[in-house]
Amino acid sequence: MGSKIAVGVAAVLAMLPVLLGAVPQAVVNSLTGTGSTTCTPSGTNSDGVPGYGADQLANAAIITSVGKQLQVPEPGWVIAIAVAIQESTLRNLDHGDRDSLGLFQQRPSQGWGTPAQIMDPTYAATQFYRHLQAVPGWQQMSLNDAAQTVQHSGTPDAYGQHQTDAEAIVAAVAGVTCEHTGGGDCATITAPTSAALTAINYACGQRGLPYVWGGNGPEDGDAGFDCSGLTRAAYGAAGIALPRTSREQYAAGPRVSAGAPLLPGDLVFYATTGRVHHVGLYIGGGNMIDAPDFGQAVKVEPYRHPGDDYIGATRPTTQH
Repeated sequence: MGSKIAVGVAAVLAMLPVLLGAVPQAVVNSLTGTGSTTCTPSGTNSDGVPGYGADQLANAAIITSVGKQLQVPEPGWVIAIAVAIQESTLRNLDHGDRDSLGLFQQRPSQGWGTPAQIMDPTYAATQFYRHLQAVPGWQQMSLNDAAQTVQHSGTPDAYGQHQTDAEAIVAAVAGVTCEHTGGGDCATITAPTSAALTAINYACGQRGLPYVWGGNGPEDGDAGFDCSGLTRAAYGAAGIALPRTSREQYAAGPRVSAGAPLLPGDLVFYATTGRVHHVGLYIGGGNMIDAPDFGQAVKVEPYRHPGDDYIGATRPTTQH
Protein backbone atom coordinates (compact mmCIF):
# COMPACT_ATOMS: atom_id res chain seq x y z
CA MET A 1 0.00 0.00 0.00
CA GLY A 2 3.00 2.24 0.05
CA SER A 3 4.93 4.16 -2.59
CA LYS A 4 8.02 6.30 -2.34
CA ILE A 5 7.22 9.99 -2.67
CA ALA A 6 10.39 12.04 -3.22
CA VAL A 7 10.55 15.67 -4.36
CA GLY A 8 7.74 18.27 -4.46
CA VAL A 9 7.09 21.90 -5.25
CA ALA A 10 5.76 24.39 -2.66
CA ALA A 11 3.46 27.26 -3.63
CA VAL A 12 4.40 30.85 -2.90
CA LEU A 13 1.67 33.21 -1.73
CA ALA A 14 1.76 37.01 -1.64
CA MET A 15 0.37 39.42 0.91
CA LEU A 16 -2.25 41.88 -0.34
CA PRO A 17 -3.49 44.20 2.45
CA VAL A 18 -6.83 45.81 1.58
CA LEU A 19 -9.69 47.25 3.56
CA LEU A 20 -12.20 44.48 4.08
CA GLY A 21 -15.58 45.36 2.68
CA ALA A 22 -14.28 48.15 0.50
CA VAL A 23 -13.34 45.80 -2.36
CA PRO A 24 -15.85 42.90 -2.49
CA GLN A 25 -13.54 40.49 -4.37
CA ALA A 26 -10.36 41.38 -2.51
CA VAL A 27 -8.18 38.71 -0.97
CA VAL A 28 -6.16 39.18 2.22
CA ASN A 29 -3.29 36.80 3.00
CA SER A 30 -1.45 36.35 6.27
CA LEU A 31 1.75 34.48 5.50
CA THR A 32 4.72 33.22 7.51
CA GLY A 33 7.05 30.31 7.09
CA THR A 34 4.63 28.12 9.02
CA GLY A 35 1.37 28.62 7.18
CA SER A 36 -1.04 31.04 5.57
CA THR A 37 -4.61 32.20 5.85
CA THR A 38 -6.53 33.59 2.89
CA CYS A 39 -9.63 35.64 3.66
CA THR A 40 -12.19 36.65 1.04
CA PRO A 41 -15.05 39.07 1.81
CA SER A 42 -18.55 37.82 1.03
CA GLY A 43 -22.05 38.92 1.90
CA THR A 44 -22.62 42.31 3.56
CA ASN A 45 -19.64 43.94 5.25
CA SER A 46 -19.05 47.28 6.86
CA ASP A 47 -16.75 49.60 4.96
CA GLY A 48 -14.68 49.74 8.11
CA VAL A 49 -14.63 50.73 11.75
CA PRO A 50 -13.67 54.30 12.65
CA GLY A 51 -10.08 54.44 13.83
CA TYR A 52 -9.12 51.00 12.53
CA GLY A 53 -7.41 50.41 9.22
CA ALA A 54 -6.98 47.57 6.78
CA ASP A 55 -4.35 45.72 8.80
CA GLN A 56 -6.47 45.63 11.95
CA LEU A 57 -9.57 44.44 10.08
CA ALA A 58 -7.60 41.83 8.16
CA ASN A 59 -6.22 40.46 11.41
CA ALA A 60 -9.69 40.55 12.94
CA ALA A 61 -11.07 38.44 10.09
CA ILE A 62 -8.33 35.85 10.58
CA ILE A 63 -8.72 35.80 14.37
CA THR A 64 -12.48 35.34 14.08
CA SER A 65 -12.04 32.59 11.49
CA VAL A 66 -9.58 30.71 13.70
CA GLY A 67 -12.15 30.87 16.48
CA LYS A 68 -14.75 29.29 14.20
CA GLN A 69 -12.25 26.67 13.08
CA LEU A 70 -11.57 25.68 16.68
CA GLN A 71 -15.31 25.82 17.46
CA VAL A 72 -14.93 28.56 20.06
CA PRO A 73 -18.40 29.97 20.88
CA GLU A 74 -19.17 33.55 21.76
CA PRO A 75 -17.91 35.49 23.65
CA GLY A 76 -14.60 33.97 22.60
CA TRP A 77 -14.32 35.78 19.28
CA VAL A 78 -15.07 39.15 20.87
CA ILE A 79 -12.53 38.49 23.62
CA ALA A 80 -9.80 37.66 21.12
CA ILE A 81 -10.57 40.68 18.96
CA ALA A 82 -10.48 42.91 22.05
CA VAL A 83 -7.10 41.54 23.03
CA ALA A 84 -5.83 42.11 19.49
CA ILE A 85 -6.96 45.73 19.66
CA GLN A 86 -5.31 46.22 23.03
CA GLU A 87 -2.02 44.45 22.37
CA SER A 88 -1.32 44.51 18.64
CA THR A 89 2.02 46.04 17.76
CA LEU A 90 0.25 47.53 14.76
CA ARG A 91 -1.36 49.97 17.20
CA ASN A 92 1.15 50.10 20.06
CA LEU A 93 2.18 53.69 19.30
CA ASP A 94 -1.24 54.83 20.47
CA HIS A 95 -2.64 51.95 22.53
CA GLY A 96 -1.59 49.19 24.88
CA ASP A 97 1.72 47.77 25.92
CA ARG A 98 4.79 49.14 24.08
CA ASP A 99 6.71 46.00 25.08
CA SER A 100 4.21 43.78 23.32
CA LEU A 101 5.82 41.62 20.66
CA GLY A 102 2.81 39.76 19.28
CA LEU A 103 -0.85 40.29 18.57
CA PHE A 104 -1.76 38.98 22.02
CA GLN A 105 1.29 40.17 23.95
CA GLN A 106 2.81 36.74 23.48
CA ARG A 107 6.52 36.73 24.26
CA PRO A 108 9.12 34.12 23.24
CA SER A 109 10.44 34.11 26.82
CA GLN A 110 7.03 32.87 27.97
CA GLY A 111 7.13 29.92 25.59
CA TRP A 112 4.56 31.24 23.10
CA GLY A 113 6.77 30.72 20.05
CA THR A 114 9.31 32.51 17.91
CA PRO A 115 8.98 36.24 17.14
CA ALA A 116 7.86 35.41 13.58
CA GLN A 117 5.21 33.00 14.85
CA ILE A 118 3.65 35.25 17.44
CA MET A 119 3.45 38.13 14.99
CA ASP A 120 1.34 35.94 12.68
CA PRO A 121 -2.39 36.32 13.46
CA THR A 122 -3.22 32.69 12.60
CA TYR A 123 -0.61 31.32 14.97
CA ALA A 124 -1.27 33.90 17.68
CA ALA A 125 -5.02 33.38 17.59
CA THR A 126 -4.68 29.59 17.71
CA GLN A 127 -2.42 29.75 20.77
CA PHE A 128 -4.66 32.27 22.50
CA TYR A 129 -7.83 30.26 21.96
CA ARG A 130 -6.20 27.05 23.19
CA HIS A 131 -5.06 28.78 26.36
CA LEU A 132 -8.53 30.25 26.76
CA GLN A 133 -10.25 26.89 26.33
CA ALA A 134 -8.06 25.40 29.07
CA VAL A 135 -9.49 27.83 31.63
CA PRO A 136 -12.48 26.25 33.45
CA GLY A 137 -15.69 28.20 32.97
CA TRP A 138 -14.18 30.72 30.58
CA GLN A 139 -17.45 30.91 28.60
CA GLN A 140 -19.14 32.48 31.62
CA MET A 141 -16.39 35.02 32.24
CA SER A 142 -16.67 38.66 31.30
CA LEU A 143 -14.69 39.90 28.34
CA ASN A 144 -12.16 41.52 30.65
CA ASP A 145 -11.79 38.62 33.10
CA ALA A 146 -11.27 35.99 30.41
CA ALA A 147 -8.65 38.05 28.61
CA GLN A 148 -6.95 38.96 31.89
CA THR A 149 -6.80 35.27 32.84
CA VAL A 150 -4.95 34.32 29.67
CA GLN A 151 -2.78 37.44 29.47
CA HIS A 152 -2.01 37.72 33.21
CA SER A 153 -2.46 41.46 32.91
CA GLY A 154 -2.67 43.51 36.09
CA THR A 155 -4.25 46.56 34.46
CA PRO A 156 -7.83 47.03 35.72
CA ASP A 157 -10.40 46.61 32.95
CA ALA A 158 -7.63 46.57 30.33
CA TYR A 159 -9.82 44.70 27.88
CA GLY A 160 -13.37 45.40 28.97
CA GLN A 161 -12.96 49.01 27.90
CA HIS A 162 -12.68 47.78 24.30
CA GLN A 163 -15.97 45.88 24.31
CA THR A 164 -17.77 48.31 21.98
CA ASP A 165 -14.92 48.47 19.47
CA ALA A 166 -14.54 44.70 19.56
CA GLU A 167 -18.20 44.10 18.80
CA ALA A 168 -18.08 46.59 15.92
CA ILE A 169 -15.05 44.85 14.41
CA VAL A 170 -16.62 41.40 14.75
CA ALA A 171 -19.70 42.73 12.93
CA ALA A 172 -17.51 44.30 10.22
CA VAL A 173 -15.87 40.97 9.34
CA ALA A 174 -18.96 38.79 9.80
CA GLY A 175 -19.21 38.10 6.06
CA VAL A 176 -15.57 37.19 5.58
CA THR A 177 -14.59 33.58 4.88
CA CYS A 178 -11.05 32.31 5.43
CA GLU A 179 -9.02 29.29 4.41
CA HIS A 180 -6.13 28.10 6.57
CA THR A 181 -3.71 26.52 4.15
CA GLY A 182 -1.15 25.13 6.58
CA GLY A 183 2.61 25.29 6.56
CA GLY A 184 3.54 21.76 5.65
CA ASP A 185 5.09 20.69 8.95
CA CYS A 186 4.05 19.43 12.36
CA ALA A 187 5.55 22.32 14.32
CA THR A 188 2.63 24.64 13.64
CA ILE A 189 -0.52 22.86 12.53
CA THR A 190 -3.31 24.83 10.86
CA ALA A 191 -6.40 23.37 9.23
CA PRO A 192 -9.82 24.51 8.00
CA THR A 193 -11.84 22.38 10.47
CA SER A 194 -11.39 21.01 13.97
CA ALA A 195 -11.65 17.46 12.57
CA ALA A 196 -8.81 18.04 10.11
CA LEU A 197 -6.77 19.69 12.85
CA THR A 198 -7.27 16.66 15.12
CA ALA A 199 -6.43 14.19 12.34
CA ILE A 200 -3.20 15.99 11.44
CA ASN A 201 -2.22 16.32 15.09
CA TYR A 202 -2.77 12.59 15.61
CA ALA A 203 -0.79 11.61 12.51
CA CYS A 204 2.07 13.92 13.48
CA GLY A 205 2.22 12.15 16.82
CA GLN A 206 2.93 8.86 15.04
CA ARG A 207 6.09 10.01 13.27
CA GLY A 208 8.92 7.54 13.61
CA LEU A 209 6.72 4.47 13.90
CA PRO A 210 7.61 1.78 11.33
CA TYR A 211 5.63 0.86 8.25
CA VAL A 212 3.75 -2.37 8.96
CA TRP A 213 1.64 -4.05 6.28
CA GLY A 214 -1.93 -4.09 7.59
CA GLY A 215 -0.79 -2.17 10.68
CA ASN A 216 -3.32 -0.19 12.71
CA GLY A 217 -0.87 1.27 15.22
CA PRO A 218 0.14 0.59 18.84
CA GLU A 219 -3.38 1.13 20.15
CA ASP A 220 -4.40 -1.99 18.21
CA GLY A 221 -1.31 -3.96 19.17
CA ASP A 222 0.72 -3.26 16.02
CA ALA A 223 4.21 -1.75 16.03
CA GLY A 224 3.22 0.75 13.36
CA PHE A 225 0.92 1.53 10.46
CA ASP A 226 0.46 0.99 6.78
CA CYS A 227 -0.69 3.99 4.74
CA SER A 228 -4.45 3.56 5.09
CA GLY A 229 -4.17 2.36 8.67
CA LEU A 230 -2.59 5.70 9.56
CA THR A 231 -5.21 7.83 7.80
CA ARG A 232 -8.03 5.73 9.24
CA ALA A 233 -6.66 6.07 12.78
CA ALA A 234 -6.03 9.81 12.33
CA TYR A 235 -9.59 10.54 11.31
CA GLY A 236 -10.88 8.06 13.86
CA ALA A 237 -9.30 10.28 16.52
CA ALA A 238 -11.45 13.09 15.12
CA GLY A 239 -14.63 11.00 15.28
CA ILE A 240 -14.81 10.31 11.55
CA ALA A 241 -14.91 6.65 10.50
CA LEU A 242 -13.05 5.81 7.30
CA PRO A 243 -12.96 2.47 5.44
CA ARG A 244 -9.84 0.36 6.02
CA THR A 245 -8.05 0.32 2.66
CA SER A 246 -6.74 3.15 0.50
CA ARG A 247 -8.94 2.01 -2.39
CA GLU A 248 -12.06 2.08 -0.19
CA GLN A 249 -11.12 5.46 1.27
CA TYR A 250 -10.77 6.95 -2.20
CA ALA A 251 -14.15 5.53 -3.24
CA ALA A 252 -15.77 6.92 -0.08
CA GLY A 253 -14.93 10.52 -1.04
CA PRO A 254 -16.10 13.20 -1.18
CA ARG A 255 -13.67 14.05 -3.98
CA VAL A 256 -11.78 17.32 -4.24
CA SER A 257 -12.41 18.74 -7.73
CA ALA A 258 -9.48 18.45 -10.13
CA GLY A 259 -7.53 21.70 -10.09
CA ALA A 260 -9.05 22.89 -6.79
CA PRO A 261 -6.51 23.82 -4.10
CA LEU A 262 -5.87 21.19 -1.47
CA LEU A 263 -6.55 22.00 2.17
CA PRO A 264 -4.86 20.55 5.24
CA GLY A 265 -6.68 17.37 6.19
CA ASP A 266 -7.38 16.24 2.62
CA LEU A 267 -6.43 12.67 1.78
CA VAL A 268 -4.17 12.35 -1.27
CA PHE A 269 -4.16 9.14 -3.32
CA TYR A 270 -1.90 7.34 -5.77
CA ALA A 271 -2.85 4.69 -8.34
CA THR A 272 -1.32 2.49 -11.02
CA THR A 273 -3.56 1.87 -14.06
CA GLY A 274 -6.50 3.16 -12.04
CA ARG A 275 -5.86 0.89 -9.05
CA VAL A 276 -5.37 2.94 -5.85
CA HIS A 277 -2.42 1.68 -3.83
CA HIS A 278 -1.38 4.50 -1.47
CA VAL A 279 -2.85 7.34 0.60
CA GLY A 280 -1.37 10.17 2.62
CA LEU A 281 -2.72 13.01 4.77
CA TYR A 282 -2.10 16.47 3.27
CA ILE A 283 -0.82 19.01 5.83
CA GLY A 284 -0.23 22.05 3.59
CA GLY A 285 2.84 23.58 1.99
CA GLY A 286 2.98 20.81 -0.62
CA ASN A 287 3.59 18.18 2.07
CA MET A 288 1.76 15.16 3.44
CA ILE A 289 2.32 12.83 6.36
CA ASP A 290 2.18 9.14 5.51
CA ALA A 291 3.45 5.64 6.16
CA PRO A 292 5.43 5.27 2.90
CA ASP A 293 6.62 1.67 2.47
CA PHE A 294 8.50 -1.26 3.96
CA GLY A 295 11.68 -0.19 5.73
CA GLN A 296 10.45 3.38 6.19
CA ALA A 297 8.79 5.19 9.08
CA VAL A 298 5.78 7.50 9.33
CA LYS A 299 7.07 10.88 8.19
CA VAL A 300 6.35 14.21 6.51
CA GLU A 301 7.30 14.40 2.82
CA PRO A 302 6.22 16.12 -0.42
CA TYR A 303 3.00 14.77 -1.83
CA ARG A 304 4.07 15.27 -5.48
CA HIS A 305 7.20 14.55 -7.50
CA PRO A 306 7.90 14.29 -11.25
CA GLY A 307 6.50 11.08 -12.66
CA ASP A 308 4.44 10.17 -9.60
CA ASP A 309 1.11 8.38 -9.95
CA TYR A 310 -1.02 10.86 -8.00
CA ILE A 311 -4.69 10.38 -8.90
CA GLY A 312 -6.59 12.86 -6.72
CA ALA A 313 -7.82 13.79 -3.26
CA THR A 314 -10.82 13.47 -0.98
CA ARG A 315 -12.03 15.64 1.90
CA PRO A 316 -13.43 13.44 4.70
CA THR A 317 -16.53 14.67 6.51
CA THR A 318 -18.59 13.58 9.49
CA GLN A 319 -20.97 11.87 7.07
CA HIS A 320 -18.61 8.92 6.64
